[in-house]
Amino acid sequence: MRSIEHWIGGASVAGSEYTTVYQPATGEPQAQVAVGGRSEVDRAVAAAVTAHRSWGEMSLSRRTKVLFRMRDLVERHEGDLARLITAEHGKTVEDARGEVIRGREVVEYACGIPELLKGAYSDQVSTGVDSYSLRAPLGVCAGITPFNFPVMVPMWMHPISIACGNTFVLKPSERDPSASNLVAQLYADAGLPDGVFNVVHGGKAAVDALLDHPDIAAVSFVGSTPIARYVHERAASSGKRVQALGGAKNHAVVLPDADLSDAARQITSAAYGSAGQRCMAISAVVAVGSAGDELIELLDREVAAIVVGPGDQDASQMGPLVTGEARERVITAVDEAERAGATVVVDGRGLRVDGHEGGYFVGPCLLDRVTPGMSAYQQEVFGPVLVVLRADTLDEAIDIINANPYGNGTALFTANGASARRFVRGVTVGMIGVNVPLPVPMAYHSFGGWKASLFGDTHIHGPEGVSFNTRGKVVTSRWPAQAETSPSDLRFPTAT
Repeated sequence: MRSIEHWIGGASVAGSEYTTVYQPATGEPQAQVAVGGRSEVDRAVAAAVTAHRSWGEMSLSRRTKVLFRMRDLVERHEGDLARLITAEHGKTVEDARGEVIRGREVVEYACGIPELLKGAYSDQVSTGVDSYSLRAPLGVCAGITPFNFPVMVPMWMHPISIACGNTFVLKPSERDPSASNLVAQLYADAGLPDGVFNVVHGGKAAVDALLDHPDIAAVSFVGSTPIARYVHERAASSGKRVQALGGAKNHAVVLPDADLSDAARQITSAAYGSAGQRCMAISAVVAVGSAGDELIELLDREVAAIVVGPGDQDASQMGPLVTGEARERVITAVDEAERAGATVVVDGRGLRVDGHEGGYFVGPCLLDRVTPGMSAYQQEVFGPVLVVLRADTLDEAIDIINANPYGNGTALFTANGASARRFVRGVTVGMIGVNVPLPVPMAYHSFGGWKASLFGDTHIHGPEGVSFNTRGKVVTSRWPAQAETSPSDLRFPTAT
């Protein structure tokens, strides 16, 4: 069986233990991945510390050349990365290809690092005194990333961190680890020095080793809210800078004046793409007033037409879930909602895919008449389940969103600008779409939620990503023309 090793110091490193990587479409083992712990993390961090001594001093021009080459290699190997994602995650190849493209956009943004790191200069702040500011790299940074975007989410982190002059240790999900190793090889092919980018596979032991390591300056994390809180508390307690992005319950509010057919199509794509395994998936719809019944009819038609099958088949629109446990979690959530009084409009619980009976498939599920007290609404199901709530007014819909503990993303469908403005200003959510169901910011803006969806002060990639991966310095300088002869002055200095 194929073995997936660590990547440390520019070379593949065998593990002492391994765990199985499964094919979600069949449920069969397809590879073994190394399981690292403290010793592997120590080795990777040591390589990163050594590499930082030269990489952090390398000119912006030379760093940028590596990033431009990396950008071209990611584009050239877009199909290879997509197929690896599909084989281990289960999403369709075209969905995986879209993930790679969005990740590459962050590399493109990082190619502009000379402009992004420009400081400020103030001449003659006092007589013969100038002052200027600059951004300095942190040292060694770490990323701990989830299974659902094995290329894009790590690329939210490492291109900007590396461009800023840091070195990086990535701990990807052990469920779909192969893409991270290919990215490491592409960095090497782009000319990135050994040790600047490292990959350590594993589980909690590797995570804790990263959070505790004294030579790691900053940790970026994306995953569930309980683990995000744990990562933030543990890493911060050891003096690290932390950005930990947690879970989500993303709402789409649909007003009666919206184009309901367009809203149904857009919401269907946002709810069931990647089998709902997206932190920005729409998982709850709030239908306002008279929009409810017609919207349910339109959603029923759209959802029932989704073709479910293996991600590597062209006809498939939605693939399997990543594990058997994830499949059972989805089924249990629908069972509980039905018992609590929700109407199951589209029921995917009994789906079986011919020739792939062992795969982790569950069909799309659409639930109507859900209330905020139901577990299907309260929990992040992270699967192809869309729940519909009813509200009488836009203000009531905003109250529903604001009462939810998550604040990652939300959307409004309307033809009324005043309603849109009230919604944008009123919701306590970090990323908002107006007639756009997946408001994932472009690479030159920053990604991040509010409330239990983010622990830490800064969002990820974009301008806040540059700030997170650097520290500010302010220099006040004076070059006297000749030796001073005046006596010492112990007064606090002021501009003169």
